[in-house]
Amino acid sequence: MTLAAWGQQPFPPTLSFTLDFPGSNPDHYVITVAADGKASYDSTGKLTPESEDDPFHLEFDLPPATAGEFFELAKKAGYFEGNVDSGKQKLASTGIKTLAYHDAERNTRAQYNYSTNAAVQQLTSRFQDLSQTLEFGRRLDYYHHYQKLALDDETKSLDSLYSRKAAELLPIAPILQQLLVDQSVITPVRMRVQRLLTAAGVTK
Repeated sequence: MTLAAWGQQPFPPTLSFTLDFPGSNPDHYVITVAADGKASYDSTGKLTPESEDDPFHLEFDLPPATAGEFFELAKKAGYFEGNVDSGKQKLASTGIKTLAYHDAERNTRAQYNYSTNAAVQQLTSRFQDLSQTLEFGRRLDYYHHYQKLALDDETKSLDSLYSRKAAELLPIAPILQQLLVDQSVITPVRMRVQRLLTAAGVTK
């Protein structure tokens, strides 16, 4: 079924990834993506190392092509039916991960620490990268409102990580655009943000 056909259904298929990893930041998050690109993110990450866990919720849109890639990988992974964990006991724990898929015909989920399934590996990496992007956006939004001087170092880190893969910044483009048009934000930050938005193909 095409993404367009899915989008016409009352409840399009959904795909989710959950990570529980005590000691990491965030130590818990869930990303849910619908076939029409509508997505949500919930995490308990800390805005600073000293702060308490602060529940965070964000609704955002993924480009249709990106959503399609996620669902194609879910299909290649057999929609997580059966055991996807490698079963290797000596591997260091990198957190309990759960992939889940739901549509009119399926309601499947699989939990794992590490999987040798290539599609599951790719999905895991894509979701973890997306979480990193969204946490950047969360911090930028916080600093914009409460600690503008911190934007310089944060956008330098953003530029270093994403200058060659700026398209991954599309989910946080609205936050970057707010920084760009705010004249109270220092010029180097706004120039950095402009360069990243242009590289991501965002022109407005």
